[in-house]
Amino acid sequence: MNNIKIYNKKEKAQVESILHEHFGIDSIPGMVVKRGEERLFLFTGSFSEKDIELLQKCTFIERMGVYFAKITENEVRLSIEGSQILKEQINKNIFSLNLSQAEEWMKGHELPIKTGSHGFLIMKHDSDFLGTGKASEEKIGNFIPKNRRLREKNSS
Repeated sequence: MNNIKIYNKKEKAQVESILHEHFGIDSIPGMVVKRGEERLFLFTGSFSEKDIELLQKCTFIERMGVYFAKITENEVRLSIEGSQILKEQINKNIFSLNLSQAEEWMKGHELPIKTGSHGFLIMKHDSDFLGTGKASEEKIGNFIPKNRRLREKNSS
């Protein structure tokens, strides 16, 4: 059973092209590994492709590297870690949040903000990159997983 797929140069270049178009990112530093239908991981370890293939024949590999993006058709959505790893290259479609907006964002709330944009935006507060949101006519949709969200304070 082949549970992971290591992207070849052409496949990696396609992801880089999409990231360049949307966010200005030129290159992904390391090996891109796909798990399942859409989850991309960034691997910068010392195993070669051949080492990984041999290892995969002996055992199940749950994941390799850091989850950095989700790919669907012709869109790539960066995870929180993906936006942080690639932050030095990101120069397009950045949406700056104030402190209260950043707190709401990290609690997993959608932001009722009209951005004038459609599509993915990199969410940022000061120098912190907080993942990717999806702008629509009336709001910015949030993709922070429930287990990563800030908890609401109880007022008791």
